[in-house]
Amino acid sequence: MKGKQKLATLARPAFDAEAFLRSAGAGKTIATYQPADVIFSQGDASDTVMYIQEGAVKLSVLSRGGKEAVVAMLGPGDFFGERALAGHPIRLEAATAVTATTVLIIPKRQMIRLLHDQHALSDRFISYMLARNLRIEEDLIDQLFNSSEKRLARTLLLLARYGKPDETHRVLPRISQETLAEMIGTTRSRVNFFMNKFRDLGFIEYNGDIKVNAALLTVVLHD
Repeated sequence: MKGKQKLATLARPAFDAEAFLRSAGAGKTIATYQPADVIFSQGDASDTVMYIQEGAVKLSVLSRGGKEAVVAMLGPGDFFGERALAGHPIRLEAATAVTATTVLIIPKRQMIRLLHDQHALSDRFISYMLARNLRIEEDLIDQLFNSSEKRLARTLLLLARYGKPDETHRVLPRISQETLAEMIGTTRSRVNFFMNKFRDLGFIEYNGDIKVNAALLTVVLHD
């Protein structure tokens, strides 16, 4: 019997945040967006947390001089708008749909209650935020020390979610070279040059849509 109980424990499926949010009564507001639709703008009230079911979302900030910087590209399973939980009254960034996108919208108070009451969701959310903070630190190091070619390769691999099971080849959401340039801090012409180079080397397949092959990792690992 003990052996059977142990096997049952090992076979327990991973926590499904989306299924829980639905069953717990959160996320009853579901919103859909088309490419380039603004989900929220910089300066809007910060009173909800959002969870991406499908699609892709770009987070960006706009300087007083009107210059835009892309700070993150998010996909299914990602949360955003979480600054609301820290008491920020307004959005410090803008969120824009990159492809057809569906999100669950969770009011701030409800999300706080769920995090307090449901340990599995709290663990999932904390793990996500820790991973996100590590990604931000890595992005900063990338900007400071790596070439634009290596930064582009790393960004494409991250967008393709390289390293996840059964996802060694992925087609990215349609993303412009201008957006890629904003993400890595270079010019569109440099992005175009390296994209053509990666394609010629077989690291990516690029004809409008971008398919990232695992071989692109060699650019990141090469000193």
